[in-house]
Amino acid sequence: MSATAGSVRQARPAKETRIIPVFIALIVAMLLSSLDQTILGTALPTIVGELDGVTHMLWVATAYILGATIVMPVYGKVGDLIGRKSVFLAALIIFVAGSILGGMATNMEALIAGRAVQGMGGGGIMILAQAIIADIIPARERSKYGAAIGGVFVVSSVIGPLLGGLFTDVLSWRWTFWINIPLGIGAIAAAAAFIHLPPTGRGKPSIDVLGTVFVALGTTGLVLTTSWGGTELAWDSPAMIAIIIITVASIALFLWAETRAAEPIIPLSLFRDRNFTITTIAGLMTGVAMFRAIGYMPTFLQIVNGINATESGLLLLPMLAGVLFTAVGSGFMISKYGRYKWMPIVGTAMIALALILFSTMTANTSPWQSGLYLGILGLGLGLGVQILVLIVQNSVPHRLLGTATGANAFFREIGASVGSAVVGSLFVSRLTEALAQDMVTPAGSAGAQSLTPAEINALPLEQHDAIAQAYAEALGPVYLFLVPLVLVALVLLFFVKEIPLATTVPIPEGATYEDQDPTQTSDPSDRPSQVPHND
Repeated sequence: MSATAGSVRQARPAKETRIIPVFIALIVAMLLSSLDQTILGTALPTIVGELDGVTHMLWVATAYILGATIVMPVYGKVGDLIGRKSVFLAALIIFVAGSILGGMATNMEALIAGRAVQGMGGGGIMILAQAIIADIIPARERSKYGAAIGGVFVVSSVIGPLLGGLFTDVLSWRWTFWINIPLGIGAIAAAAAFIHLPPTGRGKPSIDVLGTVFVALGTTGLVLTTSWGGTELAWDSPAMIAIIIITVASIALFLWAETRAAEPIIPLSLFRDRNFTITTIAGLMTGVAMFRAIGYMPTFLQIVNGINATESGLLLLPMLAGVLFTAVGSGFMISKYGRYKWMPIVGTAMIALALILFSTMTANTSPWQSGLYLGILGLGLGLGVQILVLIVQNSVPHRLLGTATGANAFFREIGASVGSAVVGSLFVSRLTEALAQDMVTPAGSAGAQSLTPAEINALPLEQHDAIAQAYAEALGPVYLFLVPLVLVALVLLFFVKEIPLATTVPIPEGATYEDQDPTQTSDPSDRPSQVPHND
């Protein structure tokens, strides 16, 4: 702690016997949210075939990410102001409601709407769960639990496509939504029973209404601009020009609102912190790569290798093994030695290598080669993603913990949203052009819009090979396009300042956990690190 805070004492974290039930409840909720970003991957080709909408395929993923992105900073700030438990429960309820809407969808528009509502709940689940963990576990020990959190993300990346494929092949793709209902109810019950946090001590909250409105308008406009520009709408069309004007104006008004709000949802002062700024930019760039690399792989495996949805999910297991190995190993290394800066640097370099390897895949690439490349990606993700969150939380005052966590995730998801739209539009346009030139529509099909992997794999060998080649040629440049972004993130991470990790957790004044020493109190504004933070 700095000399100016010498009189401030830190609270000890709750005992492990009290942490474990809370942690399990949070893990279940986070699994729900992260699973829903991947479970549709293997089912999506069949869904768009049944609902006649391959040109809307990218919006199924983008709608979820956009919904989550808009609400992330809001959840983070509101949790700081009024307490995280009630807001966390609200996010879980919204997520279950979105799952019901998606499961009942009879067309692509309804499906996309359900995904957007799911995202509005899922975004809050991810942010608040990470902030609640930081409320009860000091940064030095948090890395061990962070390994489990990283494992959840990648388990969902593999189990999600596997479950999606299994439901599609055996039951119905609608079960990718229905499964969330009993799991969501269980998560709500567990969170209500086990999560007990001290009051915030912040008094009557002041909600940044203007900031919320303008960030929603700006984010939506940015995604619409990047996804519709040059495809749905010409760049010089009146509608596109209007969208661009509204987007720019909304971003400008958001910045204006944040300078005047009593409790801004994204305080601009956060960007004066070097570590927050660097990790936010790096997370934005790697977020693009992570979601796109994982999102397109099941489709590639099904079309090019001629396998079913379940098998394509199983072929993602090497990525799971890679993430678990490095996430668990890095967590225990941080807890023992306290050093962490090198981990996201090495992890980002491995992500770049994996993307380069992905860009070389062709219609002749064997499944074992794809598995090897996915394993390398997993090793990189396990070393990088959760460490960036840890760096942010260790660098800001505890009173801004949720706000900083939400803001960091917001910009990472902005990268994923815009990247999904831009890269998805590039992939779909290249694929549509290639299919129009080479494909002979099979009997009984309504055309390219309704083709499913099963129909493609049932085609005569010559036609199947032509379509597989079109997919491979359309996808390779997509991965190569992402490499420069990851390399920029790699360079930035060298400038992160390695601040010693806190070994205690501040709590609001006057609030104590039942098993804490009542003589220990803490100023909620105190920085959790134990050394001065001088840039």
